[in-house]
Formats: sequence, structure tokens, C-alpha cells
Amino acid sequence: MPADKKPGSKRWAGLGFEMAAGVVGFALVGYWLGRYYGNGAVGLVIGAALGVVGGMYNLIRASIVTSREESDRARESDSSQKS
Repeated sequence: MPADKKPGSKRWAGLGFEMAAGVVGFALVGYWLGRYYGNGAVGLVIGAALGVVGGMYNLIRASIVTSREESDRARESDSSQKS
């Protein structure tokens, strides 16, 4: 099956863009807050770190959901083949 026809491939691509947007967004907000309070680099690093943590959380959560869906499909397929 081609990679673009796999179920969920659009979901994974979307998660990648979502993670990148989260890191960039948090980094920009952190930079802005850092500039406002007079320490731009610290705010930038903290914002980027929060973006990475949030993105990884979302990625792990989505992979767990997808894994459960796939195992349910496999069980249904096995039970229908045995009947």
C-alpha cells in the first residue's frame, strides 16, 4: 500500500505540523515575554522547551490512541476470519 494511501498518514503529517507550530508559537511568546521583562534569550528557551514538551505530549497521546485503534481492528479481523 503506498504511503499516501495508508489510513492515518494525514493524521501523522498533521501532528508533525502541529508540533512545529507549537514549538514556534511558544518560542515567539517566550521571546516576547523575555523582551518585555528584559531577558529575551531565557524567555525564548523556556518557550521553546514548553512547546517541545506540549508537542511530545500530543504526539504520544495520539500514538497511544492509534495503537489502540489498530489492535482493536486486528482483533476484529481475527475474530471475523475464525468464524
